[in-house]
Amino acid sequence: MSSETDRAQVYLVTGGCGFIGEKIVELLSQQDYIKEVRVFDSGAREEEKIIPATTHVTVMKGDIRDYNLLLAAMRGVHVVIHTAAIVDYRNTVPFWEMKAVNVGGTENVLRACCVLNIPYVVYTSSIAAVGPNTLCEPMCRGNEDTKYSGEVELPYGKTKAMAEKLVFEANGKKLSNGGKLTTCIIRANTVYGEKATFLRDLYLFAKARNNVLNYLEPENTERNSTYVGNVAWMHVLAARHLQLRPDLLAGQVYYCYDDTPRKGFLVRHQILSSTDPSIRLGSHIPYWKMWLIIHLRRIIKVLLYPFWKPQPFLNLPLLNTIVTTFSYETDKAFRHFGYKPLFTWQESKQRTAQWLKAAAGNLSCPHLHEKEN
Repeated sequence: MSSETDRAQVYLVTGGCGFIGEKIVELLSQQDYIKEVRVFDSGAREEEKIIPATTHVTVMKGDIRDYNLLLAAMRGVHVVIHTAAIVDYRNTVPFWEMKAVNVGGTENVLRACCVLNIPYVVYTSSIAAVGPNTLCEPMCRGNEDTKYSGEVELPYGKTKAMAEKLVFEANGKKLSNGGKLTTCIIRANTVYGEKATFLRDLYLFAKARNNVLNYLEPENTERNSTYVGNVAWMHVLAARHLQLRPDLLAGQVYYCYDDTPRKGFLVRHQILSSTDPSIRLGSHIPYWKMWLIIHLRRIIKVLLYPFWKPQPFLNLPLLNTIVTTFSYETDKAFRHFGYKPLFTWQESKQRTAQWLKAAAGNLSCPHLHEKEN
């Protein structure tokens, strides 16, 4: 098996221009066992070079729903890291469309692997695929083996659970040359870091409210957050060791982790106050108050449609997810493939705050919004 990983390889990253995907591409391009990194992304611009790379990076524009285009991009590839997805917590995208990308797109990736004899797939999933469920039952410091059932609360989570099922079922599937497909899954939770737009929005929100950062979750709520650089590094190591130790990693799932604190509101405040010391931690907004606001907005929206089309706002499934403890404690990735975070919490916070300071400074610049849309 080592001879296969020692020769120069071609990796394909779907969604390689996205928040996590871009970081994965950056790290892959620094590995000496990789000859080429291909990026397949619907938001790609052909002329853009994502990063100054030692490895050759090829950027291809394409939608994973387009099977033939995907097939052409995957020809000659050894490993696929599949991160492309519609990530939507606020119900701004119709469920059928999110399902077509997150489930149908995953189906296309796995089908193309079998046709083209690509034996290794690492799939980027989410804790939302597990829960919280519609009963809002908490999970406190569970791990990859914790039994948790019930219907998933978030529509996004439902699509990720369906896609996970496909990836699990594809593990061990026969390739057209007689070999077999080997897959594993990386589950991220709240991922923060450079280009995390939710932090930029939160910063503007706090600035507009007299520099006060209020929060929705009760103080005892626990939820894991992980720095994007560490999430990306876990993908790089998993892809490498899926080839070196297929019997151990095949069909496995791994939660992302680092030493970021588990109190979400404190993490957000520390990042924002490192960016701008005038940001103060406010108080907890009671559940009943947000519940009421959500329902009132829904009624007003129905009454005033089509004259009033409000900005996406919090919805009930998202509010229930935010206030429910859903945390884990694990070292499975270390035990199986030697994962250790590349960045400490202090470094992660510093790097994120540095980006946020620059991004906030550019908000008056009209070009910023053009680039993002």
